[in-house]
Amino acid sequence: MRLASAGLILAAVVAQARVTISGAVDAGRDVALTTVNFFSFFTILSNVGSVVVLTWAGVWLLRAGPARARREPLSLAVALACVTTYMAITGVVYNVLLRGIELPQGTTVAWSNEVLHVVGPALLLLDLFLSPARRGLPWRGVLAVLAVPVVWIGYTLVRGPLATNPVTGAGSWYPYPFLDPATPVASPQGYAGVLLYVVGIAVAIGAVAAGVVALTRLRERGGIPERVGT
Repeated sequence: MRLASAGLILAAVVAQARVTISGAVDAGRDVALTTVNFFSFFTILSNVGSVVVLTWAGVWLLRAGPARARREPLSLAVALACVTTYMAITGVVYNVLLRGIELPQGTTVAWSNEVLHVVGPALLLLDLFLSPARRGLPWRGVLAVLAVPVVWIGYTLVRGPLATNPVTGAGSWYPYPFLDPATPVASPQGYAGVLLYVVGIAVAIGAVAAGVVALTRLRERGGIPERVGT
């Protein structure tokens, strides 16, 4: 199931990347800039990370054999906690803040969009509850989960005013409107408005990460069955 999930998510990323990049080629836009922008979305980074970690976890489980008396390596457990949290946040933020935003026709692959924002997060949550050999993480694992979003926020806010929007030609580009201090979403507070969103999302990530860590600890103690059936 992990390997199948990784394959589905990878197919969704590739399908959307193909449409986005080929659209830039057809329109004569900057392909390199379009590609960098595509992989600057937290959604894409979360899904690509999930492909890598699910593949790693699936291969490890196949090689480990019967897992009743085993626990996954600590590095793998931390990586799974990270991508599970990021995908859960991706699903919540998209469906609460972004689903109603209308995109130009032909720029979004409908099935891919649903996999990236709904199906993928659901698969990671199922893995958290049902997969065997889960290792309980220490509470400091929450800090490890927060590291990537903090780096991504810094990267986004520094790069935003320096990047060019390849579609409109504007002198700035942000992956999400709530991170752009010039958009109505953040205005009239500007960066103060952006900060409110950042703090809110950081709190949400921390809360979800704490929940993920708590579930890994509960499962290791046997509070949730390791297997459903045999």
